[in-house]
Amino acid sequence: MPQVPQTRRTHRITTRNARFQQWQALLTNRSKRQRAGEFLVQGVRPITLAVEGGWPISALLYAEGRRLSDWARALLDSPAPGERIAMAPELLAELSERTEGDTELVAVARLPEDDLSRIPVGPAFLGVLFDRPTSPGNIGTLIRSADAFGADGLIVTGHAADVYDPKSVRASTGSLFALPAVRVPSPRQVDDWLSGHGITVVGTDEHGDIALFDADLTGPVLLLIGNETSGLSTTWRQRCDHTVHIPMHGTASSLNAANAATAVLYEAARQRR
Repeated sequence: MPQVPQTRRTHRITTRNARFQQWQALLTNRSKRQRAGEFLVQGVRPITLAVEGGWPISALLYAEGRRLSDWARALLDSPAPGERIAMAPELLAELSERTEGDTELVAVARLPEDDLSRIPVGPAFLGVLFDRPTSPGNIGTLIRSADAFGADGLIVTGHAADVYDPKSVRASTGSLFALPAVRVPSPRQVDDWLSGHGITVVGTDEHGDIALFDADLTGPVLLLIGNETSGLSTTWRQRCDHTVHIPMHGTASSLNAANAATAVLYEAARQRR
């Protein structure tokens, strides 16, 4: 059993009580995540980065009666915020969505405000906007790529999959806790936020007017990525200063949205070196 700080009370959950059911609902129900203001974080790297980054943690859930790794013990002993809750291993396995049943920890994290001011805008700004994505996995993958190539933040607009869906959180491999990701319902909010910053808006499209490697991405840029099936909406397309396409060979006619965005982000990072 891990030794938890004496000043912190440890609770136990061994049955499918109301609290367990509330956390279980966070796995599949977006409305309940929003209403509770919480989401689940699974996996060693995402939990570690969330804690190290000072992300608000409501609770750390650990497997009762199981020998824990040095990592899990150190985290439970640390000053990291949140209750420590000993949970029956089979219940914790359900919250981790792992069939092996060897999960040590799951974190319950607080949702941040969807405020565009979380994304810094400066002379070297590089931002990404994902228009109406349908796949939470693509959102997480794009967050990971944006973090890897030095972007300042991600905006998700319109009726879209949820940034805090477990599939998105897992796909980000912890980058969600390093890169601001903000959900915005309407283009007008983005327009107001961009106003006066001299930012070039660059859309991605398989029929874009400029080849990617011919586009100047060295100044402050907001990259627009369209829906996986229908691409950019007319509303966002009209806001583009220009659109770029990725020259391709072979039989593929297009790339997955997150893969295309990764290629554009890499090119932007290459030009800025």
